[in-house]
Amino acid sequence: MRKKIGALLGDRRFVGAVLMALEVVLMLGLLVFLSDRSAWVYRGCIAVSIIMVIWLVRKYDNPAYKIAWVIIILIFPLCGGLLYLIWGNTPFNSGRRKHPFSPGKPDFSASCEPPATDRLAASMPRYARGSDYIRNISDMPAWGDTATCYYPLGEQQFAAMCEAIASAQKFIFLEYFIIEEGKMWNTILSLLVDRVQHGVEVRLLFDDAGCLKTLPRGYDDYLRSQGIRVVRFNKFIPTLNTYMNHRDHRKICVVDGNIGFMGGINLADEYINHVVRFGHWKDTGLRLNGPGVSGMTMMFLQMWEYATRKPEQDVGRYMATEVRSGDGYVQPFYDSPMDGNNVGEAAYMQIINRARRYVYITTPYLALDNEMITALTIAAQSGVDVRIITPGIPDKKLVFMVTRSYYQQLMRAGVRIYEYRPGFIHAKMIVSDDEVGIVGTMNMDFRSFFLHFECGTVLYGGSTVRDIREDIQQTMGMSREIDAEWLRRTPWIASILASMLRLFAPLL
Repeated sequence: MRKKIGALLGDRRFVGAVLMALEVVLMLGLLVFLSDRSAWVYRGCIAVSIIMVIWLVRKYDNPAYKIAWVIIILIFPLCGGLLYLIWGNTPFNSGRRKHPFSPGKPDFSASCEPPATDRLAASMPRYARGSDYIRNISDMPAWGDTATCYYPLGEQQFAAMCEAIASAQKFIFLEYFIIEEGKMWNTILSLLVDRVQHGVEVRLLFDDAGCLKTLPRGYDDYLRSQGIRVVRFNKFIPTLNTYMNHRDHRKICVVDGNIGFMGGINLADEYINHVVRFGHWKDTGLRLNGPGVSGMTMMFLQMWEYATRKPEQDVGRYMATEVRSGDGYVQPFYDSPMDGNNVGEAAYMQIINRARRYVYITTPYLALDNEMITALTIAAQSGVDVRIITPGIPDKKLVFMVTRSYYQQLMRAGVRIYEYRPGFIHAKMIVSDDEVGIVGTMNMDFRSFFLHFECGTVLYGGSTVRDIREDIQQTMGMSREIDAEWLRRTPWIASILASMLRLFAPLL
């Protein structure tokens, strides 16, 4: 018992949750105390709630996000308005004021080859608007002459990453949401330390909240003692600050500016099935070789500058130096929760809206806003073969209930839903018509589309797009298709509970 108590007290997540709960209790207790003794305080709180509801109705926020907050305010009129005023999407939210994300225009002039956005527009005009949108919002262009390789399993990408890291001569950049001590990370760390000893510059950026449970306290200091430059992104502080919601969910590995990896794979043993947590862990990744890696490199340097608040000097020395043969175009891009542009969701929706034959999607979580539901519905009702694969074994039970709550609505429109029987599918991908696809870090939920820093790579044309489609089809063969009989067997109580949870999906 003492060991369990000691473990809890040593768990930063548990301690943080307790402190935040105490903060809520104290704030609400003070508010109730004052309102009981002063009619003006009570009336003022009610007035703030009314004003906030009107503010929400008039704002250009996502409707699902607004509805969730309106419900909270109506249920708790005394404190709901104040909660939204301080922690919602308002000018009084200190998190957004103190942490603006406004990277400067990237400089690709030192790359071995200029961007190929105009070449893409000429050769694949159907996708020019989507590519231009990403370039206009995030300043991330499309690239040609870049070789690509798709990894249908985390184990395969892990082997390729180790080989690339071991060959590094100049620098290695790593940016990950989760790092956990074990076979995968310890192997990579030993390679990093070896490269440092050979004069290679190594930088590591990891999300502090993502690693709360997986890394011991002070681990960043240990890594610095090994010669690695380390930044803990958005250090976890147990306070009710909405900026704590904005996590660095990206996964990027860049070696010497010429090799880059991206996908859903974190640096922990379940991602390579060395440790089994929720059955077989299905994850995927992508490797770029050539000028397209310059986009990944610039994204990393922009985030490093944002996290350290120190301008990056001479970015040209990190740009790609090798041209490779590629049979398509690539466009690495990022999505920030701080600029009001939902680039990830928009990129998905543009692919869905332009599909002619099929759209296949894999995602571990499904929590959709009305715009995405409409896009999927219209595509399916227009004769496009729309299919979505979700996990068969969930990692989060409540989120899984929310995921399943969308099945009936989508299936009525003609969307086909599959659950991955062997275990948990963590891959975040979309592919369409053998011509375009995205491999990245974005789940199809509110947290990824609206709250997290995310990234992905769009592939236009080429054999890798077909490799992704073939892998998804093979995955469907190992999955259970949800049918009308499955829906009829769902207990009505579970269905009602899931629908209630769905109302608050934007805030989960």
